[in-house]
Formats: sequence, C-alpha cells, structure tokens
Amino acid sequence: MTSGGIRKGAGRPEGTGKFKVPTTPLRVPSHLVEDVREFITVGKQSCPLYASHVKAGFPSPAEDYAEQHLDLNTHLITHPSATFFLRVSGDSMINAGILNGDLLIVDRSLEPTSGKVVIAAVNGELTVKRLQKTPKGIFLVAENNDYAPIALTDSDHIQIWGVVIHAIHTIE
Repeated sequence: MTSGGIRKGAGRPEGTGKFKVPTTPLRVPSHLVEDVREFITVGKQSCPLYASHVKAGFPSPAEDYAEQHLDLNTHLITHPSATFFLRVSGDSMINAGILNGDLLIVDRSLEPTSGKVVIAAVNGELTVKRLQKTPKGIFLVAENNDYAPIALTDSDHIQIWGVVIHAIHTIE
C-alpha cells in the first residue's frame, strides 16, 4: 500500500479502455452520484437540427428529416473551461432581452469591452449590466429606464466576472 491507503497498481491500468488515455479515479459523495451521472450524460446529448429554416412570417411546409445533430454545448460554449452559468433575478435588463429567471451563459475569457453585457461584482454584490466607457467615466448601465446607471469610482470594489454570451429563457 502507498500513503493514503491506495494500493499500487489498483484500478484500471493507464492507457486502457475505449479511448486509450490515462485515467484518474474520482471519489464522489454517495448522495451526489446520480447528479454527477446526469451532468455527464446531459453534456453528451445532442438534439436533431433540421435542414429547413422556420419562417417567422408566412408558414411553409416543414421537411421531415434531420440534417445533423446539434450539441448545445458545442453551439453555445466556445471556451468551456472559462464558462459558467447564472440565473437572473430582476428586470433591469429586459430591453436587452434578458428576463427575470433567464439562464445566462458567461465567458470569463472574453475582454469586457465597452458595450458588452457583463457580470460584475460591485461592493460584493453581483449584477448584470452593460459596460459603458465614456469620457465622463465608466458605467454599468441597465437596459430598463427604471434603473439609473452605476458610475464606477475608485472607492468601489469592482470585479468583472465575465461577458454574457447567451441568455436562455422560456417562452410562455
């Protein structure tokens, strides 16, 4: 036995299995096993992507075949290791199409430039706003006239967490 109670040579030998790559054992608390399995499975699923386009105007007959499969992870996430998800609470970004309850996909690897919608921690509180750099200063601007812009000053503790790349919401 080696330190930590692991037998030397225990487990699957390196470079075996379906992909012939080294593996690492992972311990998961029993009550989370099903959640981890579901997460792994959902990440690998894809849905059919039909060759025809749907018209938003006058309807046309739909084609009854799938051209390929669409993996939403591949379609929506460019930098998986730098991407995270947040749920929206509030209506300050409704004019940008971001609604209360939406799921935001946020990319930390993108540059938070002026005009981008960002997730920012302002004095310890998270907010989603549009970043605006003007000659008068830097602002976090809501997309709802009921909310005033937040002027960023040196006395504020500001951290940009990432750039919002997609908002997913349910059509009711």
